[in-house]
Amino acid sequence: MLWRRRLATAIIAAVSLNVAAVNLNGDYSVGTMDGAVAATVAPNVQAAVLRNWGLVVAGDEFNYLGAPNPLKWKVYDSVGHDGNGIRSPKAVKIMYGAAFITGDANGTTGGMSARFAQQKYGRWETRMRTTVRDVEYHPVVLLWPNDNNSPNCAEIDYAEALGNVNVIKFSLHYACTRSNFQTRAAKAIDLTQWHNYALEWTRTGITGYIDGVPWFIDTNPAHLPTVGMHQTLQLDWFPDGTVTTQTQMIVDWVRVYR
Repeated sequence: MLWRRRLATAIIAAVSLNVAAVNLNGDYSVGTMDGAVAATVAPNVQAAVLRNWGLVVAGDEFNYLGAPNPLKWKVYDSVGHDGNGIRSPKAVKIMYGAAFITGDANGTTGGMSARFAQQKYGRWETRMRTTVRDVEYHPVVLLWPNDNNSPNCAEIDYAEALGNVNVIKFSLHYACTRSNFQTRAAKAIDLTQWHNYALEWTRTGITGYIDGVPWFIDTNPAHLPTVGMHQTLQLDWFPDGTVTTQTQMIVDWVRVYR
């Protein structure tokens, strides 16, 4: 919608983004790159359009007001991640053509999981930004197993921000162990700007995209999920003993393709 784009333009200054890949060390292997990655990206480019993914088959444009559509979303009402804080339905509101997940100064935050496209394989794309972020609030766009479990404890975090407010990460979890077996990639990026984060999951591998540019690939059969999964959106609180400031995760839309 034109008015929504004007609103976004009014509150977000355009910048040129350095997105050179950052390989992580430690007890992790790193996702491979699909050729050279451009030094800058166009934040309005969609992987779905650039790569001809076809028609949207499910998702949410958030073109309504109030609580998330209960036919599309199950909103969290529970203790927070790892027992920290609270996930409250009141923290998630649809307004201005987007979903706003707000984390307050006391660790009350929110999240929701999709009732749509609970499937094995497919393509997902999500347009997301944050406000200036407290390091204690970690936004994550991910796929989670439909029955909350899988033989290899699969989890696909295709846009996740942790303690560094200027870095976005991709993490593919593939083993049920405290050693955190993952393949990962990371990029320097301005999370306060709109970006399109996409995931393509096929029988032969998983590819992640930012604004149409591939930045993560894993084709190891042992790393791939073996069960159906679904979209979730979360703003998780990781308290570090310092004062927490309000943070918002804002999602313009979620779209699923075959």
